[in-house]
Amino acid sequence: MKIKLVFTAILIISFQNFFAQETPTTVLLDSIKTKSIDLEKQNAAEKDRLEQKLKDEKQALKEQQKAEDQIEKAKKDAKETEKKQNKLEKEQKKFDKEQKKISNAEKDVEKQKGKLEKERKNLEKMQAKFEKSRAKGKLSPVEIEKGNVDITKQQLKIKEVEEDIEKAQKKLSKLR
Repeated sequence: MKIKLVFTAILIISFQNFFAQETPTTVLLDSIKTKSIDLEKQNAAEKDRLEQKLKDEKQALKEQQKAEDQIEKAKKDAKETEKKQNKLEKEQKKFDKEQKKISNAEKDVEKQKGKLEKERKNLEKMQAKFEKSRAKGKLSPVEIEKGNVDITKQQLKIKEVEEDIEKAQKKLSKLR
């Protein structure tokens, strides 16, 4: 009976092997290949995406650098413009100051000329008064001498004013 059992077991195993379905190994290989191809595609896509991201970052960095350079250039231009403006303002102030000096010198010359005219009129009045009093014969020799001294003093004043006019005119011509 043991033989029958062994024989039956062998027969069942052989039937089982004969009627069993075969699993195709190519399907496994294909799925593995498909998975590996998908992984390669994913890796390539990821690599392309990273390269594109890197290019975009480089481009953004270049644009940012360009913008910073333009800002620096604008700042330099602004500083240069400000310097030019300050220089022009200084020159304008200097010019105005010189014009004011010239104007003051012209006023001084006119003032001195007016003073000269006044002193000359005083001299003429003094001489006329002195001559009138002298012609009447009312003056003593001391008063005549005093009148001559006064006239001489007035003439000296006129000479001093004339010198002042010359100085003022020299100053004016020097400023011009």
